[in-house]
Amino acid sequence: QVQLVESGGGLVQAGGSLRLSCAASGRTFSSYAMGWFRQAPGAEREFVTAISRGGGITDYADSVKGRFTISRDNAKNTVYLQMDSLKPEDTAVYYCAATRTGITQRAPGGYNFWGQGTQVTVSS
Repeated sequence: QVQLVESGGGLVQAGGSLRLSCAASGRTFSSYAMGWFRQAPGAEREFVTAISRGGGITDYADSVKGRFTISRDNAKNTVYLQMDSLKPEDTAVYYCAATRTGITQRAPGGYNFWGQGTQVTVSS
């Protein structure tokens, strides 16, 4: 089992950057694939990116490809989301999630554990 805590959100101007972190508890972090999702007001939760348990495979939504980078440090039980060239439409609550499958998935239902979320607001 894992508990997930996101950090790093905040206010940033369009074109700026933020780095989100997701810290996981437990000894089995390296067995889980990890994903990032986001939810804007009035919208459904959407897939952003995911990374396999070993970090060798990544997947990105078209809306963030080329701007966002997911990475993980299994020794630190942490997954990161580097967000560059931010746009106002990136404004949302960002959630990290873990799946026991160990492989990247896009469906929220495929994830077993979720963090509480961190707010990202991009001003125009």
